[in-house]
Amino acid sequence: MSEPIKPIGVDSVYLAASGPALPSRNFARTRRVLLFMLVVTMIVPIGVLAGYGYYNYKLRYDDAVESSERISRVGEEQALKVMDLNAELVSRVEELLGDMTDAQIAENEAALHQRLNRIAGAFPQVAAISAFGASGSLLVSSRFSPAPAVNIRNRDDFLNARQYQPESYVSLPMQASVSKARVFNVANARIAADGRFLGVVSVALRRDYFSSFYQKLIDARAATFIGLYRSDGSLLTSFPGDSPGATPQEANLFAQAFSRNESIGHLVSTAFADGKKRVVTYRRVDNYGLYVAVGFQVAQLYAIWLHHFLLICLLTGLPCLIIWLLIGFSLKQLSTEESAWEQWRDEAGRRLDAEESARHLQRASALGNLVASVAHDFNNYLMVVKSNVAVAKAKGHDDTPNEIIAIERATGTVEGLVRTLMGSARKQPLKLTTVDLAHFLPGMLQVVQATVGDSVSASIDVAPEIWPVRGDTAELELAIVNLALNARDAIHRGGKFAIRAQNIEVASHVVGVPAGDYVLLSVSDDGEGMSSEVASKAFEPLFTTKGGTSHPGLGLVQVLAVCEMSGGTAKLTSEPGVGTTVRLYLPRSNVRVAAVPVSVPHDDEPTAASPEPENHHVLLIEDNDEVAASLSAVLQLMGHDVTHLSSADDALIALQEGQAFRLVLSDVQMPGKMSGIDLAEWLQTHRPEQRLALMTGYADELDRARHTGVPIFSKPFDAEDLEPLISA
Repeated sequence: MSEPIKPIGVDSVYLAASGPALPSRNFARTRRVLLFMLVVTMIVPIGVLAGYGYYNYKLRYDDAVESSERISRVGEEQALKVMDLNAELVSRVEELLGDMTDAQIAENEAALHQRLNRIAGAFPQVAAISAFGASGSLLVSSRFSPAPAVNIRNRDDFLNARQYQPESYVSLPMQASVSKARVFNVANARIAADGRFLGVVSVALRRDYFSSFYQKLIDARAATFIGLYRSDGSLLTSFPGDSPGATPQEANLFAQAFSRNESIGHLVSTAFADGKKRVVTYRRVDNYGLYVAVGFQVAQLYAIWLHHFLLICLLTGLPCLIIWLLIGFSLKQLSTEESAWEQWRDEAGRRLDAEESARHLQRASALGNLVASVAHDFNNYLMVVKSNVAVAKAKGHDDTPNEIIAIERATGTVEGLVRTLMGSARKQPLKLTTVDLAHFLPGMLQVVQATVGDSVSASIDVAPEIWPVRGDTAELELAIVNLALNARDAIHRGGKFAIRAQNIEVASHVVGVPAGDYVLLSVSDDGEGMSSEVASKAFEPLFTTKGGTSHPGLGLVQVLAVCEMSGGTAKLTSEPGVGTTVRLYLPRSNVRVAAVPVSVPHDDEPTAASPEPENHHVLLIEDNDEVAASLSAVLQLMGHDVTHLSSADDALIALQEGQAFRLVLSDVQMPGKMSGIDLAEWLQTHRPEQRLALMTGYADELDRARHTGVPIFSKPFDAEDLEPLISA
């Protein structure tokens, strides 16, 4: 068998002689490492992603602003070229018309139309070139000949061109009166050499030309809109068509920005009609009173960034999730392994405890069997001694009374020692009866006080309506005396010894007894107490801390034995310097033990099986010849005939042959096929009228014997105790 494994905690190393040492396992450290890795794999990716997200958003924002500036520069250059070209066209038209009056222009309308058509047709941005008279009437147009009857004297471009001469005036977007094209006009006043106002030369520029160009600029770029604005913030043309500046609120916002007359500027605001935040970069188109504005919605930029960031998080999160799952699985496996490790350790501890208990039980069983065997033989010899003493006394040896008394005293002492030895081995047959503790315990007070001595105060407290218990009165009395003796030895300078009885209900096997009703006897003293190591061995046979040979170490063994053989148990708690308490759990007795009736047939009852013998004939069945001889001698002196048989098998033959006896007295354990209990059961079945008694010095089959209801006598006993059964 391998050497014991000694568990010393989770970090312990288990050693076994049969195999190599197992590695130590520090589950707490491993769990901390895994949790640290889990935290790191969470914090580091989150930190890196947060840093990357901030950096990427900042980069996208700066790129969007830079792109807006670049696009605005291109838009400004394109607008500047268009306006410069427009100024050249106006100059050529003014040169063509000169100081011609309205009538002269009307006379040459066809030729002028052709010339204007050739000029306008070369430029895709020009929708039409028109000349209006001083009264606002259309004189000539590059698109129509003859010129339709159109008058613009009340239109803002006509009025402003006449008022702000010689500067060009850019009109609000409109629909051409004749061609219905979406345009805005650049109007210039035509002034005579003498300073007279001759009319207006108007160049209609196509808005679609600008928006198509703008669409190409912002395609696949960060900018979300581009537009051409007047200095008052009015939108002339844009892409897309819903670009800001169409409402008075937005026009006023742009006008405030343009009022600073910066060649390039920035506008960041949420005061647009839709409430969305925009970043706008604008450039002034030279001195034409126009601005190109390019901008983007911050929310749209954020949405694009968020989509990209979430994709990065997803791509990064998948491996992280796998790592987290692996760490989580490792933690779960670690918990499972730790639980298995703990179970294995506990199981190893239980196995070692079981092995130790088994070895202890084997030793105790071997010791018990040895003690029981020796005690059984002692009981037989004591039976011989007691019987022979009874014979000697009956024969009247008056010259040796002191010697006989000494023999009886020694016999009683040896008998008590044998009972203790048998009790420690659980072999002592108990006379289980119902014990009324309400009368029994108070009657023990004098005995207890005498045992503990005058220097110790003894008290017995019995709870009201205490239940009766099932037990052996003599053994219970001996147990209390043994506890009193222990208390006397533990209390050196006076103290207290108390016995308290109370009813309790045990709900489960918490104290090692089945659930049910019990009476708890708490026997306490305030002596020196015991250490935990000594207390754990207190109930072991022959264990004692008292020097000398007068203390065999069987007192507490007898206490535990009488409790267990009654169906209960005993528990001990002790603390050095405080005292010791022994708790006796005794099962409640619900039915009083009645005396075993002795069957005496009536005179008028038939006795076909075997007639009642006239003399008191006793059949003695005993395998020990010396016991049989001494007991027969006592019975004969009492006036009874005795037939001795050495086995139950021989007795069965005699009974089957029809022999009748006043009493059959049989030992329990004998050689042969049948025991005394087997014979008793046969008699109860086939000869129920036969009087029967059993005797034993051994308790192995005592429970079975009690079930027969037959009177049982524990060896050694006085033969006179048989007289009531024989003479009844």
